[in-house]
Amino acid sequence: MIKDVFDLALLQNTIRTATPLILAALGGLLTMHAGILNIGMDGMILIGAFFGVLGSYFFGSSLMGVLLAILSGILIGALFGLFVIELKADEFIIGIAINIFAGGLTVFLLRSIFGVKGAFSSPQIVPLPDIHIPLLDKIGVLDTIFNNHSVLVYVSWILVAVVYIFLYKTPYGYWMRGVGESAEALETAGINPKRVKYLSSILCGLFCGVAGAHLSLGYLTLFTENMSAGKGFIALAAIIFGSSNPVKVFGASLLFGFFDALGIRLQLVGIPSQFTQMIPYLATVLILFLVAQKRLSVRKAKRDEV
Repeated sequence: MIKDVFDLALLQNTIRTATPLILAALGGLLTMHAGILNIGMDGMILIGAFFGVLGSYFFGSSLMGVLLAILSGILIGALFGLFVIELKADEFIIGIAINIFAGGLTVFLLRSIFGVKGAFSSPQIVPLPDIHIPLLDKIGVLDTIFNNHSVLVYVSWILVAVVYIFLYKTPYGYWMRGVGESAEALETAGINPKRVKYLSSILCGLFCGVAGAHLSLGYLTLFTENMSAGKGFIALAAIIFGSSNPVKVFGASLLFGFFDALGIRLQLVGIPSQFTQMIPYLATVLILFLVAQKRLSVRKAKRDEV
């Protein structure tokens, strides 16, 4: 039984399930650095997933699906920025509103455009292409784990490095981190804090849109109502666990992806899905609890030193 669960296929599935978390978390850590806690990422992923299927179905191209997902994510990210940055609305309320809006909008469009309830699948939906790396063919273990994944899996790995360089090696990255620490100091230096925050919000929407496209065109080839299934919140947990550092967030996303894949694999050995579906969320709560306890211990140690 254990061998049927803990095998190379589990690691392969971990990479697939972690990809939307990686992409969404990379966007969310940008807003986190800019001083904005975006809990609307789940809704952004869901909208990206729907428009990914919409573009792929009507244009017969997975590339168009990803493009529409990106555009929808940018639009929602800009809308989030408008309310939070320009209109000074509470970021938690706006995030919740986006999640509710995304759920209602995608259900409405699913029934209005495709005339179905619950889920939509069709042979006309063009999935994202899988990438085959010939060099891994002769290395059995690496071939099984790292080969023949959706193109966005490999793109997400590249984006980890890109975001790291952006944050720590470019002026825009310095400004984005600066606006979250001291917007007044950044303004004194002649940089408009609002523009930097808008940039972080739009980029977050873009990354979440790509995460949604992976869900509906890379991981699956269909759209189902509420298919984001809390992945935006798990991505937020990965950001917190990874201290908003792209490399650490990547590792945290893989960890959460592992628990998600584990839940799926346990279903194959007869464990009820009602239990296995709880595993990634229970792991998220437990890890965040441990992180909170660690931070409290550090603060207590500092107080004792004083």
